[in-house]
Amino acid sequence: MHDIRAIRDNPAAFVSGWSSRGVEDAAGLVERILALDTALRTAQTAEQTALARRNESSKLIGAAMAKKDMAEAERLKAEVESLKGEIAAAGEDSTRIAKDLRDLLAAQKSLAADDVPEGEDEAGNVLWGQPWGRPREGRPAKDHADLGEAMGLLDFEAAARMSGSRFAVLKGGLARLERAIGQFMLDVQTAEHGYLEVNPPYLVKDDAMFGTGQLPKFLDDQFRAGDDHWLIPTAEVSLTNLVREQILPESELATPMRLTALTPCFRAEAGSAGRDTRGLIRQHQFHKVEMVSICKPEDSEAEHERMVRCAEAVLEKLNLPYRRMLLCKGDMGFSARKTFDLEVWLPSQGMYREISSCSNCGDFQARRMDARFKRDGEKKTEFVHTLNGSGLAVGRTLVAVMENYQESDGRIAVPSVLLPYMGGITHVGA
Repeated sequence: MHDIRAIRDNPAAFVSGWSSRGVEDAAGLVERILALDTALRTAQTAEQTALARRNESSKLIGAAMAKKDMAEAERLKAEVESLKGEIAAAGEDSTRIAKDLRDLLAAQKSLAADDVPEGEDEAGNVLWGQPWGRPREGRPAKDHADLGEAMGLLDFEAAARMSGSRFAVLKGGLARLERAIGQFMLDVQTAEHGYLEVNPPYLVKDDAMFGTGQLPKFLDDQFRAGDDHWLIPTAEVSLTNLVREQILPESELATPMRLTALTPCFRAEAGSAGRDTRGLIRQHQFHKVEMVSICKPEDSEAEHERMVRCAEAVLEKLNLPYRRMLLCKGDMGFSARKTFDLEVWLPSQGMYREISSCSNCGDFQARRMDARFKRDGEKKTEFVHTLNGSGLAVGRTLVAVMENYQESDGRIAVPSVLLPYMGGITHVGA
């Protein structure tokens, strides 16, 4: 959500900012916003003026009756009745215009940070630093789907019969390996990086989805559950909304509030037709370890870098080659002001693929959730900053482990850091 006062005070910044994020006719958009803002203030002023006149006339009725000036009293009563109509009409105008303004603002992307590169799509993303690790070379690499099916531990046909496309059934050692990966990630983020483990709801209401930016713009990418709830597309929704409609004391943010959860995630993927239709890369249901930070504005940039390092640490412990990319303005998510993606090396594709996305959302989500904090000794409140990132996507990490640890005999070696979670199993497969 955006501060209408900021748009009013510096409309050119929003024209430029939205234009750079791919909004067509950003100047016209800002004009519509400011026109609604003017109309709203006019309607509010008319309502307040009519209320003041009604209150004054109501007081004068008593004075007129005390003087036994019944004609004046009747005139004032008629005026009060007329003003009631004006007040109601102005109130209806205020409500309607306020909703139109809120809906228009709610549909607009966050503005990018100053150091985010220009660009329209992923081609404009920038490599940050040097890739980590050495990609597997010199040996043919099978696709993870072929590996899993050959072992009889990955079944897409059975999943399709019961659930349709973009679902999978994992069995035996492969199911255990996926479970081990999730447990390992959660342990790293809690024991080593200081995140508080949370077991949040998987079903949330409209307001929660609105707060983190999934609604209303991305309604078609979500799964509805009954009339009142949505299945979470990521634990970001549940974790971030823990502070919705709260005013935190500064002491609670002396260090950033760091939360993590391992949850199933559900995405309709309506906007990704035809992409990664085979395998585990893009599923309707998957598991992910999510990291969320809530902090003061001055801490969010450093917290962003720390969060990315927490995700990178998992890849490094698993010895999976990866690179960090700074996303350009055109490729960032709706709520983000700055995003780093981590991309892991997939030998079968001979390329890096996204496995984590870590975003600093500034106060964008906080405004939608009305999440604030109060500094010690201050009366006014400020919006918190929110950050979120994958630490990591479990299914995609399983894909990377399968492909990078495959052996010539068709088995998958278990990474050393996962051995304590595998009950003595060192290899998965034949």
